[in-house]
Amino acid sequence: MISFKKVTKRFADGTEALKDITITIPRNELTVIIGPSGCGKTTLMKMINRLETPTSGEVYIDEHPILSKDPVDLRRSIGYVIQKIGLLPHLTIEENIALVPNLVGWKKSETSDRVNELLEMVELDPEIYKNRYPLELSGGQQQRVGVCRALASNPEIILMDEPFSALDPISREQLQIELHHLQKKIKKTIVFVTHDMDEALDIADNIIIMRDGQIEQMATPSEILSYQVNDFVREFIGMKRINGKKVFGDRRLKELKSLFDTTVDREVEPVQSSISVKQAVHILKNKPQILLEVKEKGEVLGYLGYDHLLQAAVNWSGTDE
Repeated sequence: MISFKKVTKRFADGTEALKDITITIPRNELTVIIGPSGCGKTTLMKMINRLETPTSGEVYIDEHPILSKDPVDLRRSIGYVIQKIGLLPHLTIEENIALVPNLVGWKKSETSDRVNELLEMVELDPEIYKNRYPLELSGGQQQRVGVCRALASNPEIILMDEPFSALDPISREQLQIELHHLQKKIKKTIVFVTHDMDEALDIADNIIIMRDGQIEQMATPSEILSYQVNDFVREFIGMKRINGKKVFGDRRLKELKSLFDTTVDREVEPVQSSISVKQAVHILKNKPQILLEVKEKGEVLGYLGYDHLLQAAVNWSGTDE
């Protein structure tokens, strides 16, 4: 568990990147921090491994203040994946992944087994890839190796700073799916910074929405889709107002994933997750008794019925106080 208690960060030029932040990030869940450029999301994440330190306030890991820890030891105990990947080009894939285990004194055989295990976990055959160099891999493959390196010493906390933003859309979507599946297996405390609301809704257990160094709302994806605390959050997640009404018909079905049902009690009709809510309504309007079987790359994400969309419309309609 990571806790921020009255944390403020003020830079030398007087800019307040964080303003009196008090919040708790749950253990063993994937928490996304999102907001406009300059809102403080990356600064907040960097407080966790002391790449930034508070001007005032305190950050705790499992109720222990991190300022009492040696920063080098702290950083070695926390996995870190960055946007530019940061693999060392003169080292092999195996050597890149083994960096932290070697630094903390793992046995050679133990490290080798761990490298193989991690490469297999991200679907890169160790026999093919571990002796290659980073420039011999695609961007998506390199980012998988970056994730392996962050996991190498089996840390409880992993920080991910816009790790997929430089990738092409297909690679990015594939890695989002893989991260979602991987987290189900490893159950780590992952803090993930992004500027992409669709990405946040797809992968997060919890979403922190920030503005101007403050937290506007923290909730699960389904809670945020159902209720927004203010107009900023409403606009930020893409729910524009037309004549006082919130419009969500143009959003893709995959963005409602947290509202899907996992049980089947009637006839189903397969649809792709990329179709819009408006298109789903059109299908179900003529067949209100069926469930849509929402699929992505052949995998069933869940089931959606007319009653789900009606409930979403109730939650999202009207004007809030």
